[in-house]
Amino acid sequence: MIVKTLEEVKGTVDHVEDKTWESRRFILEKDGVGFSMHDTIIYAGTESIFWYKYHIEAVYCIEGEGEIEDLTNGKTYPIKPGTLYALDGHEKHCLRAKTQMRMVCTFNPPCTGRETHDEEGAYSLPAGKANL
Repeated sequence: MIVKTLEEVKGTVDHVEDKTWESRRFILEKDGVGFSMHDTIIYAGTESIFWYKYHIEAVYCIEGEGEIEDLTNGKTYPIKPGTLYALDGHEKHCLRAKTQMRMVCTFNPPCTGRETHDEEGAYSLPAGKANL
């Protein structure tokens, strides 16, 4: 059984910060459960381009408001607490935070915890993994 608290993750190597977001990574590849789970803050007034070419991501908003734009078709969807979106088609997207947003994110294949976004907004293909 894995039991962790947010306070235990904050300030560790599993707490990763970037210009527009920070991610507290609770479950990672090393835990061996087949997915990773992150508690992520998206900073108010920011816009981020992401494209998970090698991962499926599902995101559940628990705080704040913003929108996601699917850059493959131009559709924009509002995000508020209680909204879930899943990037099951590896959609390149733009996430805009009107207020600070808190999101629970899951990734398959699981993240190692040290990923950073490349110039396209993607994480690298995990070692030894086939493209989803």
